[in-house]
Amino acid sequence: MDAPTFAWLLTDDGQRLLTTAAEAYADHEGDPIRTAAAVRKVEPDADRAAAALTQVRLRVAAVPKFGADAVRLYFTPDALEQSTRLRVAEHRARRLALAGPRSVIDLGCGIGGDLIAFARAGLTVVGVDLDPVRVEIARANLAALELGGAVAVADGTTLDLAAFDATFADPARRSDRGRVFDVEGWTPSWSFVQTLLQRDGVVKVAPGIDHDLIPDDVEAEWVSENGDVKEAALWSGRLASARRRATVIAAGGLATLTEEDDPYQGEPRPVRALGEFVYEPDGAVIRAGLVTAVAAGVGGGLIDEHIAWVTSDSAFSTPYAKSYRVIEQLPYREKQLKAALRERGIGRLAIKKRGVDIVPEQLRKRLALRGDEEGTLVLTRMGGAGVALLVQPF
Repeated sequence: MDAPTFAWLLTDDGQRLLTTAAEAYADHEGDPIRTAAAVRKVEPDADRAAAALTQVRLRVAAVPKFGADAVRLYFTPDALEQSTRLRVAEHRARRLALAGPRSVIDLGCGIGGDLIAFARAGLTVVGVDLDPVRVEIARANLAALELGGAVAVADGTTLDLAAFDATFADPARRSDRGRVFDVEGWTPSWSFVQTLLQRDGVVKVAPGIDHDLIPDDVEAEWVSENGDVKEAALWSGRLASARRRATVIAAGGLATLTEEDDPYQGEPRPVRALGEFVYEPDGAVIRAGLVTAVAAGVGGGLIDEHIAWVTSDSAFSTPYAKSYRVIEQLPYREKQLKAALRERGIGRLAIKKRGVDIVPEQLRKRLALRGDEEGTLVLTRMGGAGVALLVQPF
């Protein structure tokens, strides 16, 4: 979609076409051929019809990320894919606002997802991007939600940032050839990011960032939503309040864990014998290196020094891990394991593995299970040896 076509979508005629496209999508239950035919009866211009159809499809696809706002916003396919999920962006914005800054500049604002969250948190927002179409979309999205803010086409690496209390950047980690793994190939590059980390700011990075890249005076926060790690954020200057943080967002709210919650920092990892319960730490906790904080929280230890599974003699419900009761330990060798599962009538099996070279889908196929019972199997290492645990979530 080019800038003139998007500009037309914002006119009264364009808005009517969007309404027609949305109604056609609903009437034809998302069928692309019938929906397109209905829209083209109303709008013969192929580019305009395609733009309206694309927006309707993207709005539907955006609901998991943006919730109810999705039906009022505008997207491009790649910008939607790169956008921060609403609850993650809201957490970051609230935290930034509570830390004291009153204004923030987003260096590479895309379609404005983070600008929306910052503005709703009460911050004065400015966004810049090199892509003129994305800038127009970001401006339209702020307007659609009746939020203030300025957006402009500009190269963020050339701006004087002194007028803003804080900066935010989400470096692009993809090029026309796919994902970019060299941090100097990011846009903006890691070298520029390092300059941002010398002032009050937040930089969104990939969850798999090398810990060695993170400066000593910068806080790294890993954030998960409903069990999936979504991002890491680097907090610098006065905004940093820890070295490592895991933030877990779920239906019930938000919980956060730092190294201050871990009595084993700088000490040998607590390893103990298998207890009655095992705990699978959230991915954000694992990335932040705070598994032993979970062990302390449940009064337990690790089942293996190098494996992120915790065991305890007590039952706990914790936002930082999934909890399981150990039913029994089964044979680890595949032939004996298959016999044991069949003996117990288990026909549907969830397989969780860590630290072992097993592909769950392939193993499940080889086991050829039969039976009416369901089970959960943990395949991991304990004391350096493979172990199979039949467990029950609670």
